[in-house]
Amino acid sequence: MHLALPRGRAAVALMTVVALLALPTAAEAQFGGLGNKIKQKAKARVEQKENEAAEAAVDAADPAKQGTAQQATGEGNAAPASAADAEAGPVTAKAKPGEGAWANYDFVPGGRILFADDFTRDVVGDFPRRLEFKSGALEIVESEGTRWLRASADSRWFVPLGEPRPDRFTMEFDYYIHSGEVWIYFGENENIVLSFSNLGGAGLANSKAGVQARYSPPGGTDPGIRRARIMVDGSYAKVYIDDKRVLNVPNAALEHADRIQFYTDGDPTNPSLFGNYRLAAGGKKLYDALAAEGRVATQGIYFDTGSDVIRPESTPTLKEIAAMLKEHGDLGLTIEGHTDNVGSPEANRALSEKRAAAVKAHLVGSEGIDAARLETAGLGDSKPASPNATPEGRQQNRRVELVKR
Repeated sequence: MHLALPRGRAAVALMTVVALLALPTAAEAQFGGLGNKIKQKAKARVEQKENEAAEAAVDAADPAKQGTAQQATGEGNAAPASAADAEAGPVTAKAKPGEGAWANYDFVPGGRILFADDFTRDVVGDFPRRLEFKSGALEIVESEGTRWLRASADSRWFVPLGEPRPDRFTMEFDYYIHSGEVWIYFGENENIVLSFSNLGGAGLANSKAGVQARYSPPGGTDPGIRRARIMVDGSYAKVYIDDKRVLNVPNAALEHADRIQFYTDGDPTNPSLFGNYRLAAGGKKLYDALAAEGRVATQGIYFDTGSDVIRPESTPTLKEIAAMLKEHGDLGLTIEGHTDNVGSPEANRALSEKRAAAVKAHLVGSEGIDAARLETAGLGDSKPASPNATPEGRQQNRRVELVKR
């Protein structure tokens, strides 16, 4: 039941994906109704890898672009800057921050990581060591280098936080549900529930507070893997699926337990999949933290894997930085790029420099900020914010920091 498809350099990745296309029976046996979608995604990646290989060959012949060629072939890649770097959720279009649907997207992840796991340190076939099992049929499976928690029966499990859920809080995870729903409980009271359905619907109910909010997408077919995001501030909750805010509930009044329960229905033919968890405590507004401490770290600027290309999910954080600079005309910033300790220090430093420069370029080119007010620095893994011994620590270290000049 283990279909191992690890990522590697472009040629290896291309051969791996082609191998998957030749094994439809194995994929369908492991992933049920998702088998065809995985094959389609694999085909798209074949084309993407071919294009990347061609571009890398051209860049390799140009001394001015040799650093770019290294990135395209997977050489010298620094640690991802966020969960999205691991291609969490559906593959986004090549939109830039602030374009298309992302223009009105307002999710900002919390700055202090409470739990982060992509199951890469678990054994395929086991239940994840860092989750808590309650009931059902749950195990780790793998495809194309990505690990998933597969539920092939009615199943329940807990995600531990290590502390009661703070007032300001965000949660993100990828999911695929062939039919039915996943129900999420933030405490012992199962009358307060948040749910996501297979076609991209969502609902939030709190019988005590009299809340009944639901979003049902119009028509459509099975969309495949989605990314769910929840942003809570006191009793206020906003819920997102991919690039769309689907629920906006001012009186959600979710509980403050130290773990969150997931419950989903599934069967061996049509299992449900979950992965790439990130739960974080919210922090102060950027300017408030900057004024108080002289520097502030953000987890809300996302990059493509091993790249300085800013992902569109970064829109809200970039807008907040730009608004802060426009409101405070005398404010100057140094933009620092930081990574965890995965990869060589030299590669980490080089990529963090490019990422800091990319943030500056966006603020100057798209937001009209005077370039003279912004400096950049790439510090790689030289200044960790937390120990790199845990997934939470590594996630905390993959960040962009703003330092008051």
